[in-house]
Amino acid sequence: MELKEFHYDLPDELIAQYPMERGTERLMVVECGRGCFQHKIFSDLTDYLRAGDCLVLNDTRVIPARFIGEKATGGKVELLLLKMHDPARWDCLIKAAKPPRVGAAYHLGEGLIATVEAKKDEGYQVAFNRPDLLSVLGETPLPPYIHRTPDTKDRETYQTVYARHDGSIAAPTAGLHFTSDHLERLKAKGVVLAFITLHVGPGTFIPVRTERIEDHRMLAEEFNIPDEAAVTINHALDEGRRIVAIGTTTARVLEHIIVQKGRMIPGWGSSDLFIIPGFTFRCVSALLTNFHLPCSTLFMLATAFGGYDLIRAAYREAIKKKYRFFSYGDAMLIL
Repeated sequence: MELKEFHYDLPDELIAQYPMERGTERLMVVECGRGCFQHKIFSDLTDYLRAGDCLVLNDTRVIPARFIGEKATGGKVELLLLKMHDPARWDCLIKAAKPPRVGAAYHLGEGLIATVEAKKDEGYQVAFNRPDLLSVLGETPLPPYIHRTPDTKDRETYQTVYARHDGSIAAPTAGLHFTSDHLERLKAKGVVLAFITLHVGPGTFIPVRTERIEDHRMLAEEFNIPDEAAVTINHALDEGRRIVAIGTTTARVLEHIIVQKGRMIPGWGSSDLFIIPGFTFRCVSALLTNFHLPCSTLFMLATAFGGYDLIRAAYREAIKKKYRFFSYGDAMLIL
């Protein structure tokens, strides 16, 4: 398929710049069998889940990964942490007026200096002289379509209530809608929860630049399946119960493992699975997700799961009904 087939026009005013109170966002329910849409509030999600459903959530935690600094010449530079090799050495994306050179040093404030050591894939390997300051000086890495400076509230709101394991540079946004009370209500109804971890990195958000989407190379991202989660998910699969993936990151991990192993296998791994229309889902039977950027791998996954024509129609409906889009926006449940 061609990349242009995943383009759509979105009015700027529909891009959410701030979050709503968790659970009060809108929820579009897409029923694939009937080809219809329902317009609800996120707290109504409970009505669409039943006892025995296995809800799988990504408990990664977003780190304060964004830094604004200066070159020795005074020019501005922006760093985004990607992956830690040791506390003082990270792979980073660097945005500057000119491509960084090896040996370049950037001043990030309060004596923190970042030195470029090598070029690596999409970014650079960088050494920090004061790694103890990274968590203090780093900003919440809000996406570039949020046109404001992160504030102190974003450290909480751009984080799921069940976030546990540091490592992501973007939130698994489908999970941002849940409150702790909502999760307790689901458990009281008999819904089973399973927590896995996928650290969201460039593989999720780097744009597709190839004309044919099949030529795009997905960068690998690390995941972990705890023993308890593997047992819970396998039991649900064996008994024919629904696996409800909370977010595209969760869906990719589950499908990756089933494709590779046939069952949930506990432990660490990495996935570069690129899900596009034509993919056969073997694990996920329902998907909760946000509304994604045009031409993004996340939008492609949603069309693969719900059907290209139906999800395109759902997005047109969402624009018509003025849903809020992207990370701090509304949600879609695909059944």
